Amino acid sequence: MDGEQIIGELMGLEGRADPYPLYRMAHGLGPAAPAGENAVLVCGYREVNQVLRSTAFHVPDAVLRERWEEGFLDHSSKTLFSRSILETNAPHHSRMRSLIASVFTARRVAALEPAVRAAVTELLDELAEAGAGGEPVDFMDAFAFRLPVGVICELLGVPKEDRYRFRSLASDLTAALELLVSDEELTAADGAADELSGYFTELAARRAKEPADDLVSALVQVAAEDPGRISGRELLANLVLLLVAGFETTTNLLGNGLALLFDHPAEREALRTGALAPASFVDEVLRHDSPVQLTSRISLSDELTAGGVPTPYGTALFLLIGAANRDPSRYADPDRFDPYRTDSQPLSFGAGAHFCLGAQLARQEAALAMPELLRRFPGLAPAGTRTRTDRLVLRGYRTQPVTLG
Repeated sequence: MDGEQIIGELMGLEGRADPYPLYRMAHGLGPAAPAGENAVLVCGYREVNQVLRSTAFHVPDAVLRERWEEGFLDHSSKTLFSRSILETNAPHHSRMRSLIASVFTARRVAALEPAVRAAVTELLDELAEAGAGGEPVDFMDAFAFRLPVGVICELLGVPKEDRYRFRSLASDLTAALELLVSDEELTAADGAADELSGYFTELAARRAKEPADDLVSALVQVAAEDPGRISGRELLANLVLLLVAGFETTTNLLGNGLALLFDHPAEREALRTGALAPASFVDEVLRHDSPVQLTSRISLSDELTAGGVPTPYGTALFLLIGAANRDPSRYADPDRFDPYRTDSQPLSFGAGAHFCLGAQLARQEAALAMPELLRRFPGLAPAGTRTRTDRLVLRGYRTQPVTLG
């Protein structure tokens, strides 16, 4: 296959279900390859890393999308993302990101550790009750979703009674990030964008009147004091992004991690007993089966190249993060799950200006939760067929039934 055929296959049903054979084919073409008219596939670790870190390649922002994507302005899901740090470039990206980073700090995340531990214990207690008597329980719904949504909502200041309504809304909304999306999926994504925007409009108004010690209150206060740093629509877009990104990828990280543990019993036992460092396990899950598989950039200069392939003005670059994490020139035996690797630096959270703000929090949650899950339920076992979400960009499981043993 050439690069264009590989991208086409990745968007098909089989490619979305298991992209890794196609990634191996991509590596056979080199670190980058043409992928049709005005498109380049980039799969090499070094090359994906370089493009992500380069300021010469831009994310597809609203200006670029309006120019090249017919009907872009007709979809509130797409325009919502385009007002957030996910799909903006400098200077707007740096203006908003610096504001969010000033309240979403490493210190604040680190201080959440006791709350994360308490949430893990509470959810494991609920899991034990639900699985009493050998009844199967869906790990994705009962734990992998509930832990990170609870943590990010605690951080944002979302009331407890509202938290579990967000899983289906996030699933609908993030369809707008996929390379191929149906009209039906876009309609659902727009509906989710409207509902989430309305929710955070009301929550921000409440926090403006009655501030609390949370991110929504802090961001609302800064926005009110200095409207030039972030507009009202940008504030709402970024609050929705913080919520959705704060649990969607972590849910997939937990689900992908458990599936790998079921397939690798020796590593599972090592993680349970403490012989395997949780951080090393998390890094290898991120590398081996990344919750984020693909992102894109646009070339705005005729002088640019990627992996030696010319990328003239207007070229779309498909950055295959999942393939870069399995680049044989970067990792020995890249398709083998090996949490004892000492040189793992997965690109799953991106790199450069758009490196994920929530990376530290996602790692913390997974590193605390997975060993405790195994210690609490050493007889944990699959209880039927686990099902994948039908997505390429965001890779995870829809269901993963288990018995607790």
